[in-house]
Amino acid sequence: MKRDLREAKVYLVGAGPGDPELLTIKARRLLEEADLIVFAGSLIPEEILSGLKGKTVNSASLSLPEIVSFLSKAAREGKKVVRLHSGDPSLFGAIAEEIEELKKEGVACEVVPGVSSFLAAAAALGCELTVPEVSQTVIITRASGRTPVPEKESLKKLAAHRATMVLFLSASLIDKVTEEILAGGYPPETPAACVYRVGWPEEKIIRAPLKELAQAVKEAGIKKQALIFVGQALAPPAGKRSKLYDPSFTHGFRQTKG
Repeated sequence: MKRDLREAKVYLVGAGPGDPELLTIKARRLLEEADLIVFAGSLIPEEILSGLKGKTVNSASLSLPEIVSFLSKAAREGKKVVRLHSGDPSLFGAIAEEIEELKKEGVACEVVPGVSSFLAAAAALGCELTVPEVSQTVIITRASGRTPVPEKESLKKLAAHRATMVLFLSASLIDKVTEEILAGGYPPETPAACVYRVGWPEEKIIRAPLKELAQAVKEAGIKKQALIFVGQALAPPAGKRSKLYDPSFTHGFRQTKG
């Protein structure tokens, strides 16, 4: 029995960075209930898809119209449909265009967040990205390549803030990345890192001063599926503390003790 067109829905689900244990409970439930799962190719580990009853379609070789066709057709047939993205779909997940096209087909969308790879990578690095008095801002961006970046968001201009920077989709442009960031104002000795396939068995972490990062990344053979981190928060000076737990700091749940 076909569902009423007004009830047709696609779930845009974040699969997390790769570690199956970082899949959310809601994402796991939807995957187990789904009749169709269109997943993002090599970005989704096979372990996450194993044992599911629904049909799986690898979208790696598909264009946007083909993906939308799979999703909308199944949704209008009354099937439970999941479009599975890596990490969190709100960051470089291409969901805006999917939502736009599915809306034209009369299909509603529900976005289910996932653990972003940049958060998993920060955990793997064992660092806090927002250290008091060091950096209270995280800039998430990418280098301009085949997909252009607005000029006002160039790496050189963003680097002028000397905040914590996280770059997606930029490992293949590592020389350009470091050149522009250094030109923007980060000191050459600024701590930097590259995290490859975080949460996967082949996870690899490269740490180096910013001036040496490009060479270290190239020597490791990393060209894709990696995140670049830059900023003093990766190796902050000792003694920088949050006011929240300072014994002399009073707030609604704790008074100072004389």
